[in-house]
Amino acid sequence: MAEFNIEEMSLKELKSLQKDLAKAISTFEDRQKSDARSKLEIIAKEMGYSLADLIGTEVKPTRAPAAAKYRHPENAALTWSGRGRKPLWFVAALDAGKSPEDLAVN
Repeated sequence: MAEFNIEEMSLKELKSLQKDLAKAISTFEDRQKSDARSKLEIIAKEMGYSLADLIGTEVKPTRAPAAAKYRHPENAALTWSGRGRKPLWFVAALDAGKSPEDLAVN
């Protein structure tokens, strides 16, 4: 490990060191996991398996995007599926006297 005398370092060197330390700290766990995975893959291979064979592969189902139910009256590129918060343009149209049926995609 390198010897540092931080009292003799310039501000630029100190900031560079601080940035390098922050990066090393933030990637520490990822590096540890990578090392562990490599060791486990070697052990599995020695036994005639792949790591995926032993732990299985997790496949998360993906939800298809919801179809648009409502469209902005002036800008057809703006749509809303009816899920989640109402977009501001939808609320403004309702406040202006339109009904949800007026904004429905046909």
